[in-house]
Amino acid sequence: MCGVSGIVSRDLEGPEMTCRLRAMGCRQRHRGPDDSAEMVLSSGGHSVGLGFVRLSILDLETGMQPIVSRRDGCAIICNGQIYNYVELRQRLASEEFDTRGDVEAALHLYRTVGLDFLELLNGMYAGAVFDPVRNRLVLFRDRFGIKPLYYTSTEEGFFFSSEIGALLAGSGIRPELNTEALPVYFSYRYVPGEKTMFRNIRRLPPGSFMVLDLTDGSGSIHRYWEYLPGSGHIPGPGPPVTSPEDAEECFLELFRDAVRIRMRSDVEVGSLVSGGIDSSSVASLAASRQPGLKLFTVSFDEPEYDELGQVRSLMSSLPGVFGGARLLSRRCGPGSMDLLPALVRSVEDCISLGTVIPTDQVCELASEHVKVVLTGEGADEVFAGYRKFLLEMAAEEAVHLPSEGRRLLERDFPELRAYLDRRDPDPSRRFIRSELLFEPGELARLLGTAEREVPFPEDAMPALTEGMHPLDQLLAMECRSRLPDYVVLRLDKLSMRHSLETRTPYLDYRLALFAAGLPAEMKVDLAGRTGKYICRRSLERGGIVDGTTARRGKKPFTIPTAAWLLRRGELPVFVEDLLFGPGSPLEGYLDMDMVRGIWERLTAEGIGPDTLVSDADRIFAVVTFGLWLEEFMS
Repeated sequence: MCGVSGIVSRDLEGPEMTCRLRAMGCRQRHRGPDDSAEMVLSSGGHSVGLGFVRLSILDLETGMQPIVSRRDGCAIICNGQIYNYVELRQRLASEEFDTRGDVEAALHLYRTVGLDFLELLNGMYAGAVFDPVRNRLVLFRDRFGIKPLYYTSTEEGFFFSSEIGALLAGSGIRPELNTEALPVYFSYRYVPGEKTMFRNIRRLPPGSFMVLDLTDGSGSIHRYWEYLPGSGHIPGPGPPVTSPEDAEECFLELFRDAVRIRMRSDVEVGSLVSGGIDSSSVASLAASRQPGLKLFTVSFDEPEYDELGQVRSLMSSLPGVFGGARLLSRRCGPGSMDLLPALVRSVEDCISLGTVIPTDQVCELASEHVKVVLTGEGADEVFAGYRKFLLEMAAEEAVHLPSEGRRLLERDFPELRAYLDRRDPDPSRRFIRSELLFEPGELARLLGTAEREVPFPEDAMPALTEGMHPLDQLLAMECRSRLPDYVVLRLDKLSMRHSLETRTPYLDYRLALFAAGLPAEMKVDLAGRTGKYICRRSLERGGIVDGTTARRGKKPFTIPTAAWLLRRGELPVFVEDLLFGPGSPLEGYLDMDMVRGIWERLTAEGIGPDTLVSDADRIFAVVTFGLWLEEFMS
């Protein structure tokens, strides 16, 4: 895990470019505290600067970047890990290698097959290839957008980096609020798509590459991968799955290998773990491969949020697997709210969900012991683990049932009747509806605008096709927007805040392709009222997790936001200052009378980990935005 940065300019001289690259590296040094380098090259009348800060994980002695081919001068910088580099290097045996790591394999693969090289990589990656032969610079990002890459253009040139702060430092642009993103943020709690909360700063989309022609300075973005489950556009990794038994065998083979290759490292690997099946299954396989594995988790005083006992129960139920493992935990309490300004600064993109706090705390704990951890992120998005997927499956079945059958279904899903009453025939609107923090009328009052439905950003939409199962349509939406722009983005930024690399086996593209080919009934078990059906069945029968863990329902990884906000005497001073203080940065952006009204009616009654939207979530979003304004716009 590292940080990359780059500049393309006709006007900037080498010394100035090097100085700016160093400034960019300094701003993201937490991504790579072990080493740094800058390189300035030229082609087609343009100077191309490449900067790199390194967190040494693999090939400790020779793995520094940028890496330049001795044959043709092609150069690469890459943030992340290419897990199948061992197999790729065997394929490229005729090439001359100067390193023993993963990134040079990607460089020679590009030199061999051109832009198709991305389709052969298995990993998390974002970076750039400078190609003087074809007179171009190619920016690229992994299929699910696990690694971030931002860019902007000014009169001085084109700038890109792993983090927004580095981009600001190198380009010299003044940060400005993207006002178009405000209603989007206060609808979904994050900003999906290519745009960010910063005007003129964009993200390279997941599964995409950008080609910059160094002859005329033109650029174009191309998608090399689109995740469309059930569309028929993505083949599975093997023969079609015709039975649950076939699916079990295929899942276990792919999952085991996904964990195996993610344990390739020249430093110790640990694992994050909670009481859920996703991280538990990853930790179990990792522990079976690495005796003495260190496991990291967080705990809460509030029993409904605390999973420490469940983790201990898992370990005791599989002594042959976890016998030598060491569990370390950190308590997460109301005092953790003090961290919010630092977390907002690190995340950069405006994200408002309580999970940022425990994510940061468990990553800080892990970073005190290891440099690399495995995590369970991605399983819910690929294998349909969230409650909303169960509800959508129930709704699709309900429309084909007689009244008695529908009543039985409504008994298991009390919210189904209301969901059917407002269920939009457009799958994108159904997905959007499930995320809304403020309804259109409330949002209009909050922002002082005309009431309107906030459209989901077009560039965050997958290419849905006719005939896709409604469940698969929602999964495609989830994997195209919320997964890259919230789930793995917050994981990347908060882990790298502590110079920690996080690896996500469930986002191995081979496993995702397998999931894409499964029928909806193998993802969601309506009778058992659980998602990730084939995962649960396979992991229990394969002895990777115990039966209790396999059948445990989904519990969101979040904080007791309402309960903590109601402990007003213990809240950080900045909360009161933002909501009630004179000169609050929120004045002029939000209707503060409305905000204070929400504050006054706050309650923790009936609010728990499964509550999707509450007044506490709305206040948390307001506070996060206020801190973001203070950090970046003041």
